[in-house]
Amino acid sequence: GGLTREWYLTLSKQMLNPDKALFIHMSNGLTYQPNPSSHIQPDHLKYFKFAGQVVGKALWDEQLLDAHFTLSMYKHLLNLPIGYQDVEAVDPDFFRNLKWMLDNDISDVLDETFSIVRNQFGEMLTVDLKPNGRNIPVTEDNKAEYVQLVAEQHLTTAIRDQIDAFKQGFQDLMPPELINIFTCSELELLMCGLPSIDVEDLKANTEYSGYTRESVQIKWYWSFVHSLNQEDLARLVQFVTGTSQVPMEGFKALKGMNGPQRFNIHRCGDSRRLPSSHTCFNQLDLPEYSSEEQLHKLLLTACREGFQGFGFS
Repeated sequence: GGLTREWYLTLSKQMLNPDKALFIHMSNGLTYQPNPSSHIQPDHLKYFKFAGQVVGKALWDEQLLDAHFTLSMYKHLLNLPIGYQDVEAVDPDFFRNLKWMLDNDISDVLDETFSIVRNQFGEMLTVDLKPNGRNIPVTEDNKAEYVQLVAEQHLTTAIRDQIDAFKQGFQDLMPPELINIFTCSELELLMCGLPSIDVEDLKANTEYSGYTRESVQIKWYWSFVHSLNQEDLARLVQFVTGTSQVPMEGFKALKGMNGPQRFNIHRCGDSRRLPSSHTCFNQLDLPEYSSEEQLHKLLLTACREGFQGFGFS
């Protein structure tokens, strides 16, 4: 009943309370990731196990939680591989640096080794990404390995104990064979429910670049959005912003990597390709399609197939 629902919602909010030092808020202001410094909290791993048990019990009881995690966290729960693209939801600036490394020749440009420097309560610690990593230079030939290892360090290695404790508690009540059939987005919807998305609020708080409100593609776009059911609306919002959750204050309160950042549509890309998105900017890149039918078909495909990862970003 209502008391049970309220109990789960209250418990999930306290679980994510920054004063508990267990989870940290991401730059989008909506999703959470385990805090690598959670050990300042005595018995923090016991709390992570309990948090996992709460999430697992809520799923079993078909109760919703006010707890949206990062994509990489859902991947850990589903035993899916982590890629460097998943860094975008945690640290957009760092993700852009990694992507630049992959896209450009770094010969005689960067002076990096297979190690990182981490600030731990004022003390700078050097962490090797592989044995003797601090003495192994990053080159054009091995940069892909470096990018993957540094992504794993941020998303897995630095919080391995916290993730393992959370997964242990979660799997105590929700065995892997029961949830591995789901995608990351489906798991989020099971945990947090389908958001109620106000299309008029979204429309009133959308900005345009290269298009105007009167552009024919934008009229087709809003015709498409109005035709969607709540499930596909959630997928659209998740495809563009990284999460299906809408801020309590509505779309005017959306945040990006640099603070407030409204939903925005850019005229960009090849009209023979699917729309793409940049979740750290809440940005939809919408090609200048030549027909309403083409726009509807390709945008729906992108929303349904690309909302759970970065394949279309």
